[in-house]
Amino acid sequence: MSHSRNLKYLTQRNIVYRRDPITDQPTHVYDWGSYYKDGTFECYSLFRSRAKITTFKSLKWHLLVIWYLNPNLKKSNLKNLADFICEKLNGFVIFEIDSKLLYNIIDEVEACDLEEPPRNKLRKIIFNDYCMLTPTQKMSIVGTMIGKSKRIQPDDIYQCMLDINDMGQKITISRMAGLLNCSARTIHRNMQENLKTEKEILNNQL
Repeated sequence: MSHSRNLKYLTQRNIVYRRDPITDQPTHVYDWGSYYKDGTFECYSLFRSRAKITTFKSLKWHLLVIWYLNPNLKKSNLKNLADFICEKLNGFVIFEIDSKLLYNIIDEVEACDLEEPPRNKLRKIIFNDYCMLTPTQKMSIVGTMIGKSKRIQPDDIYQCMLDINDMGQKITISRMAGLLNCSARTIHRNMQENLKTEKEILNNQL
């Protein structure tokens, strides 16, 4: 399945959909990006991997992040943006959504308190947009940096899954264990049900 997205629509309208941490300070800064030993929840990076929006819950979260990152965005513009994202031909979603349900989601997003950041995944490694590393080189860094911590968390596994998928490879337990420098048993122990579901979704999108 193609993962190309029509991001031109967003860039032409100056829609912010990625943001690096603003208060959390990295443990180390490298030419390729930053490493946060304890992780950060402040990195929002929509549409970076090939993973598409697969559920209504995920769609609402994506719209909420856009609403949060663009405080001057009008509701009418949010509606137009949501309509665009929900058109399958534009490459963002894998499902059809009824317009009434979509507008209900938009109403819920608009009603959210923007003083409270949207719930986010913990990130330990953040690559610069133009670091020029190949996906394989990035995975080598992920495996080295996270493997050193000896504390593999579900968020580490999720990030590893996205990186493997971004390389166009099938996600397997053994491949993740090798990249994260841990045992397959460790992966199984930290593989929550939602991660198992996401693993199948990502593999089916290849």
